[in-house]
Amino acid sequence: MPTPHPAPPPANTFVRWTEQERLASLETALKDWVPGQDLWIFGYGSLIWKPEFDFIEQRAASLNGYHRSLCLWSRINRGTPETPGLVFGLEQTGRCQGMVFKIPAKNVEQTFDAVWKREMGTGAYLPSWLACDTSAGGVSAMAFVIDRNGPAYVKQPPEDDLVEIICRAHGTYGSCFDYVTQTAVSLRAAGICDEQLAALTERLMRQRQLQPDQQHPQHTQHRQQQQ
Repeated sequence: MPTPHPAPPPANTFVRWTEQERLASLETALKDWVPGQDLWIFGYGSLIWKPEFDFIEQRAASLNGYHRSLCLWSRINRGTPETPGLVFGLEQTGRCQGMVFKIPAKNVEQTFDAVWKREMGTGAYLPSWLACDTSAGGVSAMAFVIDRNGPAYVKQPPEDDLVEIICRAHGTYGSCFDYVTQTAVSLRAAGICDEQLAALTERLMRQRQLQPDQQHPQHTQHRQQQQ
């Protein structure tokens, strides 16, 4: 199978953060937090359909100056070091529609620690407090902006290459195909319009129909282990 353009960086460039690095980043993010204060988190990808934390309020929200982009190589969750997938990050410019989740003060430390374990395993994002617009007024929410200087960053590839990368990658959380299409379905269900993602998803679905028997090697291996 030909390698899509752009080619991912070498597998040995993938390095997980240490626990000390993760905790230091979390401490920096919460340095101005006052105990007793509720906090918001902005979701633009899988956090919308699988937040994995408790919240007391959820609102549709818009973020000016950023857009949703498949710009981060995924070498564990939706791919492998040798065959990485792509996951979403926030890139500067544009406007991003998503969801904000209100975390009660009593759960802030526990919830943010869990979110940091999920999102900041490699330090690929720049955690940022950003102003989000909602129908009930503006809120400041924690958002995960892509670090363009990080080794896992890639400018979102052309659609032909995106389709190739997404259809072949599979990681510990499942296929990259499922990740992208589930995000599109969840955005649509929430009344969020992302025309570029919708068009990409339609093409992915057509590709799957054209190659219904295409299986990722890990799927085949998993079935063989069960037999």
